[in-house]
Amino acid sequence: MLPEDPGSPICSAKGCREAAVWVLAWNNPKLHTPERRKTWLACEEHREHLSAFLGARGFLKDVVPFAEWSAADR
Repeated sequence: MLPEDPGSPICSAKGCREAAVWVLAWNNPKLHTPERRKTWLACEEHREHLSAFLGARGFLKDVVPFAEWSAADR
């Protein structure tokens, strides 16, 4: 499913143009303070791959549906 709005968030996987439905919150403990959260966005297809990439490095902190993450920011 491609995003309907050109300004809509898209998946962070290389070359993917699908709508983001997940937020992967992470940090690199060698660079960031423990409370700092960086984010990658993921479509359904790439959620596991991106989570595994971050998890293997010990960076992944949380995976949250995009709708919930957006609502928390308001």
